[in-house]
Amino acid sequence: MLWIMQFSGFFSAAMMMIVLSPSLQSFPPAEAIRSSHLDSYIRLPSFQVSISPDSQDDRFSFRKAFEFRNADECGFADHKTTGVCDPTLVHVAITLDVQYLRGSIAAVHSILQHSLCPENVFFHFLVSETDMETLVRSTFPQLKFKVYYFDPEIVRNLISSSVRQALEQPLNYARNYLADLLEPCVRRVIYLDSDLVFVDNISKLWSTNLRSRTIGAPEYCHANFTKYFTNSFWSDDRFSGTFRGRKPCYFNTGVMVIDLVRWRRAGFTRRIERWMEIQKSNRIYELGSLPPFLLVFAGRVAPIEHRWNQHGLGGDNVRGSCRDLHPGPISLLHWSGSGKPWLRLDSKRPCPLDALWAPYDLYRHPH
Repeated sequence: MLWIMQFSGFFSAAMMMIVLSPSLQSFPPAEAIRSSHLDSYIRLPSFQVSISPDSQDDRFSFRKAFEFRNADECGFADHKTTGVCDPTLVHVAITLDVQYLRGSIAAVHSILQHSLCPENVFFHFLVSETDMETLVRSTFPQLKFKVYYFDPEIVRNLISSSVRQALEQPLNYARNYLADLLEPCVRRVIYLDSDLVFVDNISKLWSTNLRSRTIGAPEYCHANFTKYFTNSFWSDDRFSGTFRGRKPCYFNTGVMVIDLVRWRRAGFTRRIERWMEIQKSNRIYELGSLPPFLLVFAGRVAPIEHRWNQHGLGGDNVRGSCRDLHPGPISLLHWSGSGKPWLRLDSKRPCPLDALWAPYDLYRHPH
């Protein structure tokens, strides 16, 4: 099991890799995966996805990933016959957009690298742009996935201004509609943000016991929960009364295990939309898609070990300052906040922990 102890911000990125690389390379699930090197790449021009090798206006160039295979103990399932409805699949939903595409590709790469049964992972990619399917297929030729178009107009009139413009993007709200977008046969899904990497087998997270709850996530009950809502919210019992009889704790919506059967049955999408409508006229919070989830689910979440969301590595929502790791074991590193590792690495001003994201980056810098 991978254990990472708390590091001081004074360590350099190079030192961090010297200390951690042996652990990452010897991680048990990764040893069980057979891979072959593939060296072609794809290209993504500005504002339009393409794989044309003749394009002169490239924003991204990705190397083709290794071909990861199941370990022998995974057994055999004919996914081509059963498709997305195969009950043995692990379902993962993640957004793809130009701004965070590099992060999404790295997240997928990390999941495959550390999965004991990578061929049993099915990815549901949520997009608001076209041609993403070709891009994904060129980077991960063996990947099991489907692309779902999310119409920005569904939420455009529901979105309020936030402390950070990135939180106002319509695709950031696609997680609210997973129960409608995904096939009815998909009963459970892991939703992931684009700015994280796994260093553990995702099947462990998939097997979380949600008991009678609809979602599971690491909770942080020591956090000041009142700060996620405005004074006008707390002073109006019509709003704050929603938490009466509950013990609400903060949880990060960038890593959630969701029971889609319960979600559909209870109509949680409409409940979230209702709070977004109230926000438009009463300004009860300042953050983007998080507060409606807190309003609906806080105090009703199946707790998951903190190892599955070592969040906040991107700093706060304004300065994006460097952060240290929390003590204890780690299975997932999450650069939530305004500082993203790929941007800091490219600017030659990385935080020490950004070195832990770099091994999963498939971006090919232009010559």
